[in-house]
Amino acid sequence: MWEPSQRYPDPAVQVLDASFNQYRLPLASVEQLAAGCRWSEGPVYVADGRYLLWSDIPNDRILKWEEETGAVSIFRKTSNNANGNTRDRQGRLVTCEHRGRRVVRTEYDGSLTVLMNHFQGHRLNSPNDVVVKSDGSIWFTDPIFGILGYYEGEKADPEVPASVYRIDGQTGETTVVADDIEGPNGLAFSPDESILYVVASRAQPTRKILAYDVVGGTRLANPRVFIDAGPGTPDGFRVDIHGNLWCGWGMGEAELDGVRIFNDAGAPIGHITLPERCANLCFGGRWRNRLFMAASHGLYALYVNTQGAPGG
Repeated sequence: MWEPSQRYPDPAVQVLDASFNQYRLPLASVEQLAAGCRWSEGPVYVADGRYLLWSDIPNDRILKWEEETGAVSIFRKTSNNANGNTRDRQGRLVTCEHRGRRVVRTEYDGSLTVLMNHFQGHRLNSPNDVVVKSDGSIWFTDPIFGILGYYEGEKADPEVPASVYRIDGQTGETTVVADDIEGPNGLAFSPDESILYVVASRAQPTRKILAYDVVGGTRLANPRVFIDAGPGTPDGFRVDIHGNLWCGWGMGEAELDGVRIFNDAGAPIGHITLPERCANLCFGGRWRNRLFMAASHGLYALYVNTQGAPGG
């Protein structure tokens, strides 16, 4: 049961390194915004509408939380077991669908455009998470998680390797930018877009966050382990304007549940404790300084003293 802290500073916002103090607001505490989900994922903030969308994958729906009233409603059902969401640089919603095995864009009139569902004649697996670069290109991960059973999609055999893809923003051309990641999951660019971070969620013996150099804005090079998660389980994450990684975390040890924050050198500097595992998050609010956390059964938020980098 969620019990909000009545104290300032909120003990749920933990300082692991003194450098985190500059990003913590002593008079801000973790708030629960919604409950009753089966597996919350893929939050995205819509600033012009002052609302947040997020996926409840097993319940086959995208939910909507209104900032002005706190009301929660169904934005889309069926969602084809939607997972990750983001917005493109024209403000249109881009969504990864497990059951649809595709990436779609919601147009201004509400219609859907399929951006990608096949590669070289074969169906995608189950697109997971997605980001949009400043040149309009769409980058997404395509692991097999959504075709392993009927809880988060429909069981099927994979037709393509688990990969990271790029969709060109002008031509729509699709390319594989990485096909050697064990369970590619969350992904995000550094603020200057020179680095792409990708979670290897099936790496053994521990999960990893990998870093790649972005060459020419279109391809990846120089893969390396940026963060070894140890007992932690990174999932979705976003980067702030200072280059810090705010990572959904948890499962396993209960004290790890929440959000783990790493600086741009890969060192842990802070942790936000939640009563359940956080699968994904985003920055939003008027100043992009409110962290929205999709965590298992619910949705949480915390004001922080930084801003999310564009494109998440």
